[in-house]
Amino acid sequence: MATLIPSLGSVTSRMTGGEKRFAERLEAKLEDDYVCWYDVTLGEKTRNPDFIVFHPSRGLLVLEVKDWKLDNIREIDQRAVTLLTSQGLVATMNPLEQARQFMFYVTNLLQRDPQLVWPSGSLRGKPFFPYGHGVVLSNISRGDFDRTNLGDVIPPHLVICQDEMYPKVEAEVFQQRLWDMFPIKFAHKLSLPQIDRIRWHLFPQVRLPEQRALFAEDDAGPQDIPDILRVMDLQQEQLARSLGEGHRVIHGVAGSGKTLILGYRAEHLAKIVTRPVLVLCYNKTLAAKLAASMDEKGIGDKVHVHNFHAWCSRQLDAFHIERPKGPPTDALFESMVERVIHGVDRKLIPSGQYDAVLIDEGHDFRPEWFKLVVQMVNPESNSLLVMYDDAQSIYGGTAKRKFSFASVGIKASGRTTILKLNYRNTQEILFVARSVAGELLNSRDVGEDEAPTVLPIGAGRRGPKPLLLELPTFSAEVERIAQILRDENRTGTPWSQMAVLYRYWDMASQITNVLARQGIPFECPQESKRFTPGDDSVKVVTMHSSKGLEFPLVCIPGTGMPHKKEESPEDEARLLYVAMTRATRQLVITHGEDSRFAGELRAAMEGLG
Repeated sequence: MATLIPSLGSVTSRMTGGEKRFAERLEAKLEDDYVCWYDVTLGEKTRNPDFIVFHPSRGLLVLEVKDWKLDNIREIDQRAVTLLTSQGLVATMNPLEQARQFMFYVTNLLQRDPQLVWPSGSLRGKPFFPYGHGVVLSNISRGDFDRTNLGDVIPPHLVICQDEMYPKVEAEVFQQRLWDMFPIKFAHKLSLPQIDRIRWHLFPQVRLPEQRALFAEDDAGPQDIPDILRVMDLQQEQLARSLGEGHRVIHGVAGSGKTLILGYRAEHLAKIVTRPVLVLCYNKTLAAKLAASMDEKGIGDKVHVHNFHAWCSRQLDAFHIERPKGPPTDALFESMVERVIHGVDRKLIPSGQYDAVLIDEGHDFRPEWFKLVVQMVNPESNSLLVMYDDAQSIYGGTAKRKFSFASVGIKASGRTTILKLNYRNTQEILFVARSVAGELLNSRDVGEDEAPTVLPIGAGRRGPKPLLLELPTFSAEVERIAQILRDENRTGTPWSQMAVLYRYWDMASQITNVLARQGIPFECPQESKRFTPGDDSVKVVTMHSSKGLEFPLVCIPGTGMPHKKEESPEDEARLLYVAMTRATRQLVITHGEDSRFAGELRAAMEGLG
């Protein structure tokens, strides 16, 4: 079965009858390695062909689908068609010419990449894979087509007719109709990196965030194209493009692209909503990163990003409800939430304030928080998205209540998705992190309406083994980490790509004192009360605050250090798992001889060989 993007169920309401039937045939009669896009914008400009069909051994095909009947066609030539409609005679472009212009736009996008064109010979500068275009006439049979002069302006081999896309048509016959549209055949199979390059050029929406700015203008040249391009995988793209109305829950492992999909959804909603879109998470640092991302996309005025308690505080202030007094303790925050809930119940705070609510790191939310937030969704739009990973649930302790999503008002039955592939971490980092997490990642049977524990699967990316260092004192650990940071910077790694993640607040001053003395620029939100992702400085954050973030180099000092505030072994292992999976390239772990994780870490390193 071919992959259709967006999924068929999410777009049938906007398809014509012929488009729907053709999409069903593509799904059913093409093999798994085919990808078909329906009504997806090409490049940076608004160009939306009906279908793009792609196969690594066949090439790329652009198709226009028309539900015309013979009686509707009054005049036609190679450029234009005059149709009889309920509004009278209407002139429009010949669909083959329309498909041809889309195809030229595709080739122009791809020809600017030296890695996708022939380097020499008669085809020098042209894409080195086949491409073609054609038309689907969903209500005209082949016999009727042949009895008219349509073949004079639309070559017969560039058309799929009504009776050639019936369900009973053999898959091989249907496929042959597609491949007859190619003027040339292919000699080899495209590799996955080459396929990613093609998708990167055609669909800027699937580029990973750090690369999207490279093509702000549509006429950017080949010199702007990096050697390695990163895009969403096909499951992520299909999911991101298929999110429609209603409630949806995505269960995704660390590094599976949950926040990436949330950002795509926010950008899409910002273009169509009237009321604001609300993005909520638990951590202040993640909220700051998400807010900065929305500002970079130019949608900060439409998409409001807050950590949950800051949003509650704003609600109390906005509707003149007195906030509780006292130091910032858990009891104070709980009281603040209770006042917001009470305010909504008494209609002092209005419900339905947002056309959509997106929740990142939903596993940190309590059931009563979900009940409150669900009420903030405009019932006319009814758009709610929750990102969840039970393995990263690090708040609330082992006694955290289990609940069904339906019990808190989230109606996502039949609209839940699981993302298992971890793209953030190398195989080596993920192996060590999974070894420490142990049984926490064991899958457990739950109903569809509950939160499963999903075992992460590595995407196959390799890297250096994590560095495990045992040192006599915490001070010695921090000094060694500072040396590693300086060495990395000397070899070209920007400070902003490094982070030091610590477990307890009383560790922060020791870390920042050493970094300051060594002349290493840093930002510590605990001390500065701010988090600016774009600053070229080492980020010094707690393990809790690191959730949702990622850095090429992550250093964790004092791993497993005994402390008066330590929690249960399960909770400590879960927290360390979260911290370790923040590293995308290199992980440095230091510890003392009394570390509670020393045995697991050594065993994991031995397992790496």
